Amino acid sequence: MRALPVTLLTACGLIATACGTASAGGAPASGVPAGQTTPQAAAPPADPGAGRGAGGASKRDPATGTARAGSLAGKVVVIDPGHNGGNYRDPKAVNRKVNVLTQWKACDTTGTSTNDGYTEAAFTWDVSNRLAKILKSRGATVKLTRSDNNSVGPCITQRAAIGNRAKADAAISIHGDGSAPGNHGFHVIMPKKIGGPVDPVVGDSRKLGLAVRDSYRKGTGLPYSTYIGSKALDFRSDLGGLNLSTVPKVFIECGNMRNAAEAAKFRDPAFRQRVALALANGMQHYLQP
Repeated sequence: MRALPVTLLTACGLIATACGTASAGGAPASGVPAGQTTPQAAAPPADPGAGRGAGGASKRDPATGTARAGSLAGKVVVIDPGHNGGNYRDPKAVNRKVNVLTQWKACDTTGTSTNDGYTEAAFTWDVSNRLAKILKSRGATVKLTRSDNNSVGPCITQRAAIGNRAKADAAISIHGDGSAPGNHGFHVIMPKKIGGPVDPVVGDSRKLGLAVRDSYRKGTGLPYSTYIGSKALDFRSDLGGLNLSTVPKVFIECGNMRNAAEAAKFRDPAFRQRVALALANGMQHYLQP
């Protein structure tokens, strides 16, 4: 999710975490490449099945091994697809400063991309829609923080507010990182206590983060990050989407989009479905321990 706030239409930034700081060894992000339109999410295939032993979900149908329809009935999940495909078009709106309690940050950023131009915004939009379909099939009420991949925003503060208004049982912000090409692996970002609204849910957010981490590792086969955090866990106090959340919430950097091997996986719709299923199983494991 790395990119500095947009300053020019043609300069979508050097890498920095969207709502966060840059990693060591960051590389330039491209936003939307010239001549390329932002891809929309493909229609996700049906949930191929889940279970505690296959990535963390519970309440399986013993006959089929799949999560029972309605097993998440009554649960509300908010999914935040990082960035937006149109962010590069409106530098003024994206650069507007907002208060995240520990500092003032840009409203949003463009995000990063693979070296051949597959944008983080397109990746997160596709995975988020796949994840929403799986969770809905299991009975959950699901809300997304944006409705398309062509617009600008919303700001990081608004993304947190959407989860709060929904009184979500769990919320997740989905990203892809943009670090140095030799870095690889995924990591989960969780909030710290800041003397603010997130404090009461820091403990539950950690439980959610652990469930997502374990399921993601099992479901995708991707390793823990080699460059951030410890055992794929990173705790931060500078992300507005976490600081302002009153519901349990985590970010996941699904991998490094600047690493050639992980970029190739992210371009594969079948792998994006594996990502979505692993995330769904992790969230279900948290919601139904």
